[in-house]
Amino acid sequence: MNFELNDDQKEIKRAVAALCERFGNEYWRGCDERNAYPDEFVKAMTEAGWLAALIPQEYGGAGLGMLDASLILEEVNRSGGNAVACHAQMYTMAAVLKYGTPEQKQKYLPRIASGELRLQSFGVTEPDAGSETPRIKTFARREGDSYVVNGQKIFTSRFRHSDMMLLLARTTPFDEVKKKTDGMSLFLVDIKEAGSAIKAVPINTMVNHGTNQLFFDNLVLPREALIGEEGKGFSCILSSLNAERILVASQSVGDGRWFIEYATKYANERRVFGRPIGMNQGVQFPIAKAHVAVEAANLMRLNAASKFDAGLPCGPEANMAKYLTSEAAWEAGEAAMVTLGGYGFAKEYHVERKWREARLYRTAPISSNLVLSYVAEHVLGLPRSY
Repeated sequence: MNFELNDDQKEIKRAVAALCERFGNEYWRGCDERNAYPDEFVKAMTEAGWLAALIPQEYGGAGLGMLDASLILEEVNRSGGNAVACHAQMYTMAAVLKYGTPEQKQKYLPRIASGELRLQSFGVTEPDAGSETPRIKTFARREGDSYVVNGQKIFTSRFRHSDMMLLLARTTPFDEVKKKTDGMSLFLVDIKEAGSAIKAVPINTMVNHGTNQLFFDNLVLPREALIGEEGKGFSCILSSLNAERILVASQSVGDGRWFIEYATKYANERRVFGRPIGMNQGVQFPIAKAHVAVEAANLMRLNAASKFDAGLPCGPEANMAKYLTSEAAWEAGEAAMVTLGGYGFAKEYHVERKWREARLYRTAPISSNLVLSYVAEHVLGLPRSY
């Protein structure tokens, strides 16, 4: 096994880091304080081709691998930014790429690659169906060659900054299927065409993710909006979930490294009692422990991404990478907060923003406890706990 990045991958990191230098900590603090979408940053990432990293070259993308794509998002977060503003564009299209018809791929993928279409929104979670996806109630009723959708979704990010969204809805009632993950279908929704049939209500959260609750009122979708086979939508979204976990893990690696680098710099410069606070083991050890945790977690991220690129099963690795990196980033954030003391709470020092952002990944896109349940059942063979 070779854990060293090749020259092309090192150049990807350098190029993304150079782009991110144009959008420093003050830019991101401003977006956070205004609860504003970072349009300028997303535009720059799109024009540079980074958001089309995983789209094959035949559709206008870069045709890069998952490891390459993960390095892109790592650098965004390591620079002090927040890749969640645009990371969905990398993984939501996976369902279209894998299960879409040739016509759907040709119609949408080149336009997503160019930035003409933004596919940033993914409607799955509902008020009564969070981690228990089969319990969703949003229903798409077949009427001739169309589907009529009614229901609601919650914690749907970036809806107002997307042209298209993926939507998971039931097409067969839960109590009429033999397997609980059957009977759900995946749709690609044109948000502009949907118009008033979708009502978005903003949800104010502690992180600036443009989060909404969505209400679907007799939304009519053509048969061509269906991705894959009717009733097999859950299988379709699985193609996106491992990619999502690996990419989110990469953002956590970036967050962890940002915290460690920031805390280290501050600990070297801040002087108390006539010497830098970094001389004190009480300051050194938390930063050092966090560094060890981040670097160890990064190895699982590299393992998961490498397996993904090789076409090998990587569910356990993707989930464990998400768990380890999010926990390590949180430990690093805590170390940075302790190192800065009261200044850690001051917005001008940026740590409190990154601290809030890093905390999310212990809960989403899959909670740390659910990862442990997955590992217990599917890796260790323990009885199912839920």
